[in-house]
Amino acid sequence: MSRSRTIRWVLLVAAIAGLGYLGWQRFHGEEHPAQADGKRAPARTAVPVKTAPVEKADFPVYLTGLGTVQGFNTVVVRSRVDGQINRIAFQEGQFVKEGDTLAEIDPRPFQAVLDQAKAKKAQDAANLANASLDLQRSTRLGEFATRQQTDTQRSTVAQLTAQVEADTAAISNAQTQLDYATVKAPISGIAGLRQVDVGNIVNAATQTGIVTIAQIEPIAVIFTAPEDQLPDIKAALATGSPKVIALSTDGKRELSTGTLSLINNQVDTSSGTIRLKAVFDNKDHALWPGQSVSTRLLVATLKDATVIPDDAVQHGADGLYAYAVNQDNKAELRKIKVTRSIDGRSVVDEGLSLSEQVITAGQFKVQPGSLVTTAIASSDPAQAKVAQE
Repeated sequence: MSRSRTIRWVLLVAAIAGLGYLGWQRFHGEEHPAQADGKRAPARTAVPVKTAPVEKADFPVYLTGLGTVQGFNTVVVRSRVDGQINRIAFQEGQFVKEGDTLAEIDPRPFQAVLDQAKAKKAQDAANLANASLDLQRSTRLGEFATRQQTDTQRSTVAQLTAQVEADTAAISNAQTQLDYATVKAPISGIAGLRQVDVGNIVNAATQTGIVTIAQIEPIAVIFTAPEDQLPDIKAALATGSPKVIALSTDGKRELSTGTLSLINNQVDTSSGTIRLKAVFDNKDHALWPGQSVSTRLLVATLKDATVIPDDAVQHGADGLYAYAVNQDNKAELRKIKVTRSIDGRSVVDEGLSLSEQVITAGQFKVQPGSLVTTAIASSDPAQAKVAQE
C-alpha cells in the first residue's frame, strides 16, 4: 500500500511539471522574433575617437643638442697707464658703444710730460733754424769758408733735424699716454660689474681690470653634436649657412634663430662629440652670455614626406602601429615604420598612404574592426561638433 501511494505522488509531480513547462513555452513562444533577435545579439556601439589625415609635406630634419651662450667678443678693460681714478663714466649692466668713455684717470702728470716734450721741440726747432742760417752763410762765402767749416755746419743741421724728429716722436708718445688717461670702450656690448671705484689707484702692470664688456650683438652659441652626424653637418655647411634655432632648456620656447658659422677642428675623443658655433643677431637681447639653451640644427629637408601626428603612433609588442579608419568607419591596425619625429609630427616610411585617416585619440577603446565615430574639431572650440562619418 505504501509503495503504491509513492508512485501516485511521483506521477502527480511529473504531470504538474509537464503542464508548467508547456505553459512557459506557450507564453514565450509568442514573443516577436525581432525582440528575440535583439536579446540574442546586443547592438554594436561606435567608439568615439579623433582622427587626422595622412599628409604629404616637407619635413625639416633637425639635430638637437645643448649649448651655452657666449659673448661674440669679451674684453677685460684695463688701464694702460698708472694713476688715480677721477671719474667712472658708466653704469653696471649698461649697453656701451665702441669709443664711449668708461673712466678717467688723473691726466695732470701726462699733460705735464706732453707740455715738456712740446717745449723741447720748440727749443730744438729754434736751434735748427739758427744752424740752417749759419750753413747758408758758409755756403755763400764760397772759397772764403773752409770746407771743414761747411761740413761741420751741415752736420750740425742734420743733428738738429734728427733731434726735432725725436721731439716729434716724444710729443706723440706723451699725447698717447694722455689719451690713455681716458679709458674708452674698445667694443660695443654690455658692461659687467665694476672692479674699481673713484679714488682707486690703477696700474698698467696689474691683471685686475676696470670692467668686462661682452658683445651681445651679434652673440654666439657653442653646442655639441654626435660625431657620427659630422658628414651631414659638413654637407649642410658646404651648401650654405644652416639654420640654428635656440630654445629654452625645456625646449618649449623659441628664443632666437641664427646660422651655423663653423665646426671645431677636432672631435672630443672622450665624449665622441664635435663642438659647433652658431651666430645670432640677438637684436632683442633674448640670449645672454653664460645662458644654457637647447639647440636645433637644420641639416636637411625631406621633400613630400608622409607625415602623421605623433599621437597616432602607438607602441606594441611587435613594434609601432597606428589605427586607420576605412570607408566603413571601422578601425584597421597598421604596422608602421617611423624614421623621424619632431614638433608633434612623425615621418612614416611604411604602413600608411596619402589621404587616409588615422586615429589620434581614443585608441585605448579601439580594437581591430571596431566601429568608430570621429570628432571633427573646429578652429573655434565653441563650434566643435561630433559627426558620424
